Order: sequence, then structure tokens, then C-alpha cells
Amino acid sequence: MLGFSLRSLWNRRFVAGMTVLAISLSVALILGVERLRDGARDSFANSASGIDLIVAPRGNSVQILMATVFGVGGTETGMTWDSFEWLEDRPEVAWAVPIQMGDNHRGYPVIGTVASYFEHFRHSGGQPLSLAAGTFLSGEGADAAVVGAEVAARFDYAPGAVIVNAHGAGEVSFDLHDDAPFTISGVLAPTGTAVDRMVFVTLEGFGALHAQEDAPAADPLDPAAIPADDHDDHDDHDGHDAHEDHGAHEGTVAKHSHEPDRINAVYVGLIDRTNVLGLQRAVNERASDALSAVLPAVALAELWGIIGTAERAMRLMAWAVALAGMIGMVVMLSATLDTRRREFAILRSVGATPTRIFALIVTEAAVLTAAGLILGLVLLTVATFVTDPILSDRFGLRLGLNVFGTREMATLFVIFWAGLLASLIPAVRVYRMTLADGLSVRL
Repeated sequence: MLGFSLRSLWNRRFVAGMTVLAISLSVALILGVERLRDGARDSFANSASGIDLIVAPRGNSVQILMATVFGVGGTETGMTWDSFEWLEDRPEVAWAVPIQMGDNHRGYPVIGTVASYFEHFRHSGGQPLSLAAGTFLSGEGADAAVVGAEVAARFDYAPGAVIVNAHGAGEVSFDLHDDAPFTISGVLAPTGTAVDRMVFVTLEGFGALHAQEDAPAADPLDPAAIPADDHDDHDDHDGHDAHEDHGAHEGTVAKHSHEPDRINAVYVGLIDRTNVLGLQRAVNERASDALSAVLPAVALAELWGIIGTAERAMRLMAWAVALAGMIGMVVMLSATLDTRRREFAILRSVGATPTRIFALIVTEAAVLTAAGLILGLVLLTVATFVTDPILSDRFGLRLGLNVFGTREMATLFVIFWAGLLASLIPAVRVYRMTLADGLSVRL
């Protein structure tokens, strides 16, 4: 029966080929939409691993998450260093990492931070950052930089290479900081997250770029411009001792070699995660700064809620294409029935029963559907192979080449049986044909 069905389809190979192509495109679209959705969710979830709270100037939680974790967009530089120290010193906080943004390197975001970023940041379910070459920022000086794996691969960077950053987010560069180059001290190992697309510099190096732009000319009459030696003569006349002030901040200076006036955000890790809501409330109610404390998991849920409508629309469109493919197969099989009446009548005359002819039509539909599924998987694999580097480069999304997960197999199973059910319409019509109807002359 299978051999006879294959020969019959070969005689109608053009129409059969178009039917297989329609089914394969629907299969590739359905599985591709699901793979893109899963890849986006996994990439986003992996990138935010290990961060209990993100504190930033007052703003939308999704915007803060996208800017600080994924390097898309930005936040206001409105969080004071005093607020960071207040946050760092709270008893619930195990660690706090300051973040500065606003520069880019050839379209990739530049992040100003401290050495502890690489100690505390986690990805992909708790994996620490590791180096493919070189060293982290610790002890490397203000002009040191650590680049992500994707940045290094794209521009063929290695430790010792000199790079220049520019002001502005994304590919928009307002001012090239060619007077303050950085030397790459390390290249991060691939993580499959947005970290691969980032360039990290010290807070001191990040601030030095903008200090050169914004610093006014020194006023010789300004007491702040008087050399430190001249101030020593006046210590006895002031009510405040400079040595006491230095001692009061000695611990902070030891922890952070550079204290900018304002930062963009802070990553926070807690000693006990059950305290996260209390700390979030304390941050939101802080009077001296208008701040927002964002829970990454909650912000991700909000993000999925925003794009959920688009996801459902894409899935609906994909299944509509699959339905169109099934209808096309039914139309193809039904349209050929009139031209095959004599073929069926001859088969009946040599002993073929209505059941066998019924089975012939169902077998042809099964062959067409199975061929469409196989071709669809091939198309999806090729499309994934081509688009994965592009999506990774532009959006930090990785799709992977494995298309044989449980969900994919269930989808293929449903489409295959839908094809068989659709074939029952022309098969029932064939079953009802009689030998006399096939041999009679129709006017």
C-alpha cells in the first residue's frame, strides 16, 4: 500500500510538493515561535540569576531591569553615593554592587562597577563569572577593562588590547573618549547571557571620562584649589579637624577606591531572602532619594505580561498557517478525486475493496504530512543555525539547535494526527464511490 501511494503521489508530484512545502512551513513556524519564546525566557531568567534586588532612581521596574541587567535602554543617574552607602550598611544586605551606565564601545554597553561585581554576579542558575583570559578589574588600575566573550570574539580582542569608549547608549555615540583609552585586562568566558555583550570598567575610570568633560577651570581664589599643605596651617583655627574626617571615612575608602557623586543602580544580595520585601519598602520610602527597589523575578513576570499578547498572537498565527496547510492537503486530495474516478473503478474491478481504497487515501495523506514534518524540522534547523548568531549578537538570545524536546515532539504528534483526520474527508468520498459510478459516462 505504501509503495502504491508513493507512486501515485509521484505522478502528482508538483501539487504534492506544494502541499508538503505548506505543511513544512507551518511546522517550522510553530516550532520556531515556541523556540524563540523559550529562548527569550531562558536568556532573561539566566541573566538575572543571583540578584535579590535592583535599586535604581525612581522608574518603571521593567525599564530598570532591562537597562541594568540586559544593557537595553538606561536609567536616570539620580542615585546618590550616600544612598548606596546607606544601602550597603543595612543589616539585611550581604553585598551591594554599584552600577554606572551611559557609555558604549562600538555599540556594546559599557558598565562602570567595582571588582566585587565579578565575585557576586551569578548567571544560568548560580554559575559564577569566569575568565577565558587575563584577570578581573581588581588591582588593575583605573584604565583597565574587562570585555564579554561576544565583544572579544567580534573584534578579536585579547588582554593588552587598547580600546576607546564613547558617550551614549547603543550604537548612538555622541562623543568619542579617544583621550582616555582603556587597556583590556581580561576576557570573560561565554555565559550565553547579556554579560557577553558588555564592557566593564572601574568606577574611577568611568568617572574620569566625564570628569574631563565636565570639570570647570580651576579658580585660584577658590579655597578648594589651595594646596593641601596650605590647609595644614589652618587646622588649629577650624572647628573641624581634617584628620578626623579622614578617619571617619577610612573604611569606605578602603572598600571603594572611587566614590562618584551619583550612580545609576545597585545590585543587592541579601543575607536572608525573606527580608527582601522589608528592604524594598525601606528603599521606596527613603526620603532623601526617590528610589525604586525592583525584584528581578517580579519584573520579569511583568515583562512576560506585557509581551504575552504578542506571544499569543504569534502562536495563533503559526497554528493558522498549520491549519491552512491541512486545508490545502484536503483540497489537493479532493480536487484529484474526479480525475482519479476511473483509477479507483479499475482498482475495484480487480478486487480492491472500498476499505483498501479508503486506506490508500489515508496513506497518501500520512506520507504528505510526514514529509512536511521532516522538511519542517530541516527548515527550522537551518533557520536556527543562520539566525542564532544574529539574535545572540543583537539581543543576547540563544536558540540552540536541539529541536527534539518533549514539547516539540508533542506538537509534531498533534500535527501528524491532524493531517490524518483531515484526510478522512476525501477518503470517505472515495469509499462511497461505486464501480458503476467509476465506469459510467458522465455528461
